[in-house]
Amino acid sequence: MLQLLPQSKILTPDSTEPNKAVEYINSYIEKYHCENLNVDISFMNVLDACFVSMVCSAKHYVKYPDGKINWKISSEIIRDFNKCLELGNSDYIV
Repeated sequence: MLQLLPQSKILTPDSTEPNKAVEYINSYIEKYHCENLNVDISFMNVLDACFVSMVCSAKHYVKYPDGKINWKISSEIIRDFNKCLELGNSDYIV
């Protein structure tokens, strides 16, 4: 059964390790109804944040092709790096 949570909730991974952060976010996507999701990865370095946002955006897109993920990031470099690889479901907030 899907659980509904407020859309304004900000999900923050509990690890700075990219693989654990991906597991945490993807688990959340599988478990809850989260067509529009806010995720804070601003504490991660640029490369890890790029990796996490791209892998999790792909997972989210498979479940919610019309959904959106708002990524809170620390640098515009992340947005620029991921621009070519986007599926159209990611917004980046610095």
